[in-house]
Amino acid sequence: MNSLNLSLALTALAALATLPGCSTKLGAPFDPLRPAETAAGPDDPYWQKLGTTPSTSRLPAAASASATNAAAGAFTALDTTNQLNPEWLKPSTEPLKLGPGDILEIETVGEAASRSTLLVGPDGKIYYSILPGISVWGLSLAETKALLEREASKLTRLKPELSVNLRTLGSQRVWILGAVEKPAVYNLAGPATLLEAISTVGGIVTTPGVASVSSADLANSFVLRAGRMLPVDFERLLERGDLSQNIYLRPDDFVYIRPANNPTVYVLGAVTTPNILPHASGLTVAAAVALAGGTIPLAHDSKIVIVRGGLSRPQVATTSYADIIKGRTPDVALMPGDIVYVPHVPFYKVAQMAEQILNVFVSTVAANTGLSAGGSAESVGVTAR
Repeated sequence: MNSLNLSLALTALAALATLPGCSTKLGAPFDPLRPAETAAGPDDPYWQKLGTTPSTSRLPAAASASATNAAAGAFTALDTTNQLNPEWLKPSTEPLKLGPGDILEIETVGEAASRSTLLVGPDGKIYYSILPGISVWGLSLAETKALLEREASKLTRLKPELSVNLRTLGSQRVWILGAVEKPAVYNLAGPATLLEAISTVGGIVTTPGVASVSSADLANSFVLRAGRMLPVDFERLLERGDLSQNIYLRPDDFVYIRPANNPTVYVLGAVTTPNILPHASGLTVAAAVALAGGTIPLAHDSKIVIVRGGLSRPQVATTSYADIIKGRTPDVALMPGDIVYVPHVPFYKVAQMAEQILNVFVSTVAANTGLSAGGSAESVGVTAR
C-alpha cells in the first residue's frame, strides 16, 4: 500500500467512525462523582444539569438492582483464531516499490547535465524529458529504469542508458503513535522490526523515577495492518524480551502504544452515540450505554458483549441489557479498558463476534489517533543502474 492509499484508508476509517458502532464522538459528559446506579430518568438532576432528556425507554429502571462485578467465571478466555504468522518475523524479500511522494533522480549515463529530479505525483506518474506522463506506481527502481529507457527509445535514434536513483522516500510509511517519546509518521527506508521502530521514536515515554513500561498500557497496545489487528503481545516483547513477538513492519503499518494514564471504557455498536467514557468507580453497563444515548431501534440488546483483559489475552462475557434496564438481572460493573458492544443483529459464535469487535475497536482508535499525525521524509541512497 502506498501513501495515497494510506490517506484514503484513514479517511475511510474516519468515515467508519461516524457510523453506529464506530464513532468515538463523546455524547453526554461523564461525571465521575455521580454514582452510575442513581436514577437515570428524565427528572434526574444529573440530566437536568446537562440540559438534556434521555429516552426513558432506553435507560435503566429507577428500581434496578445494584451493580455487581461479574460473577467468577462469567468472563471466559477468548480462543482467538488470529495467530502470529511466522512469516512476519522475516524481512520482506520484495524490492522497494515506488509510490506517490517518492522523489527520483534520473540522468543519462555520462551526461551529468541531463540530471533531473522528479516527484512521483499523486497519480503515480513522473514526467521525464519529452516523455508524456509515465506511471511508475508499484514499480521497482529496476522496472522504472527499463520502462523509461524503452519509452525514450521510441523517440530517439539510439536507446538511452539511464541511471535512476531514489533520493527521497515518501511513500513507504509506518505510523508509530501513542506513549512514545517522538510519535509521528516515519519513512520505512529498509527492513525494520517493531523493536527497532520503537527505538527510533525514542522508546516508551518515561517518567522520572518510574520504569518506562509503566507509562504504557501494553496489554491494550496494538499493530494494525491492512485493517486488521496483528496478535502481537507487547507485554511479552517489551517486558520479557520475547523476540517471538518482534515482527518486521511493512509499509502503512500502524503501531499504537496506549498510554497507561488514560483509563477509559468504550461503548460501540448499536447505540445512539458510540462513546469513549472516562472510567470511574460505579460505572456500569447500564450507565455506560445510557451515556451513549441508549440503544438504537432494532438493536439486539438481549445479548450484548463485554470484552475485557487486554487485546493480547481478551476475555469475553455476555449479558442482557434489556433485562438489566428492566431490573430482571443485576447490572455489571465495568473495569478500565472494557469494551461494551451492542450488536445490530443476533449472533451465535461469541468468539467470532469478539474478534470483529476488537477489529472495530483498533480501527476506531487508529482513525482518531492517526488523523492528527503528520509525516516526515528522509533521503536514502538506493540506486538502479
